[in-house]
Amino acid sequence: MSARTIAVSRLVPLLRPALYASPAYRGLADTVRLLVADGRVPVGSRLPSERELSAALGVSRTTVTRAYAELRDRGYLTSRQGSGSVTALPGDLPDTRQGTALHPHDEQTAGDLIDLTCASMSAPPGTVAAYEAAVTELPRYLAGTGYHPLGLARLREAIARRYTERGLATTPDQVIVTSGALSGLALACRALLAPGDRVVLENPTYPNAVEAVRRAGARPVAHPLDAAGWAAPALDATLRQTAPRAAYLIPDFHNPTGALMDEADRAAVGAALAGTHTVAIVDETLSELAHDPDLRMPRPLAAHHARTVSLGSASKSFWGGLRIGWVRAPRDLVAPLLSARLTLDLGAPVLEQLVLVHLLEHREEVLAHRRDAVVRSRDALVAGLRDRLPQWRFRVPDGGLCLWVELPEALSTPLCVAADRRGLVLAPGSQFGVDGGMDRYLRLPFTGHAPEVLTDAVDRLAAAWDEAASGRVGGTRRPPLVA
Repeated sequence: MSARTIAVSRLVPLLRPALYASPAYRGLADTVRLLVADGRVPVGSRLPSERELSAALGVSRTTVTRAYAELRDRGYLTSRQGSGSVTALPGDLPDTRQGTALHPHDEQTAGDLIDLTCASMSAPPGTVAAYEAAVTELPRYLAGTGYHPLGLARLREAIARRYTERGLATTPDQVIVTSGALSGLALACRALLAPGDRVVLENPTYPNAVEAVRRAGARPVAHPLDAAGWAAPALDATLRQTAPRAAYLIPDFHNPTGALMDEADRAAVGAALAGTHTVAIVDETLSELAHDPDLRMPRPLAAHHARTVSLGSASKSFWGGLRIGWVRAPRDLVAPLLSARLTLDLGAPVLEQLVLVHLLEHREEVLAHRRDAVVRSRDALVAGLRDRLPQWRFRVPDGGLCLWVELPEALSTPLCVAADRRGLVLAPGSQFGVDGGMDRYLRLPFTGHAPEVLTDAVDRLAAAWDEAASGRVGGTRRPPLVA
């Protein structure tokens, strides 16, 4: 398949500020690097020829030639005879992004790197004991094929019981165990969507969800999520105006904003969805991560809208290495979801399902340990930001794993480049925008690192902000404002 060509007319407005750099070729190279790392120029895109770009920018061809050479040396460009210059990502880049999806780095090569792109935690105490108990039980399953497309009955019973405890009556036949919540989203998209269907997503939202919708051939429609929350009347208007097939929502400690949809909003959103015959795909992967154990959680959104496919996962509450998730659906949607599942895989690993059964039996004590660790790290990050970067604005969330920070200026992308040079890997706000933008925002996970590491991260972040806000990143100066 030939590479997609980026039109010079699209590229020139993005590159003109680079010409204020000294030397200009380095500013040009750094700007292209930003655009590729940010996803605004997709990986695998063919750039204009050196002659075409130099003419369009009004610079010497030598400037463009040296910029392209620097990009090749740093792994952001590959050039082949007859193929031109195609954008790439270096093989050892800690945060390898493609499109809008987020990819966790390889911990084995992290070194002194602090990665704040992945909102996840290490395995909690009791995980080894759960694996040992699961291994003891495994022999009784070895006589079978090992394929359990719906999931092990014991695990489906435990998941259904938890939904019922949360106020949504559920039976095991409504549950399908998957290889993670993202796998559940993929099968929901495959079962429910056709090419060209519209899907409403909150803006900002989880980047991999946008990618999953696009890979299904559907068209994402952004619904702004503001400081007041979901704005149910505005969502109702969006649904009526766009006639989507589905809506992907994160009502529980929303990723990335941390917002929690209250019971009244859930009722209003459910009514809007029902009134437009819209299927809801609800991501509940963070629903168990309230920071206050006494916080009264609203009922699942499916309690207010029957046509809801709920996605859950062990990755955030327990451990990402389990790779176990689930789908809870109305009975009439289980068959099409299962059919879609069989085109993706034939079941989740038996051993990990057994491990999760044991962890769920100790859910309260595991979550209590999780909560203590999360709150300590959250407080360290909040204190560091208020001390070192008091002009940054954010709301301390009631749950979840991230802060959603509003910057004084729309400098999220250059900030990420400056931070990368200091061994701090960040995801710019534009990663979370359905259609890009969001460069005034930054998501900062407060999990996965000890409080003292987060304090170090804030020190690096403050230095990176000084560089980005000064107008110079990699030698690039922003043009002066013109009235």
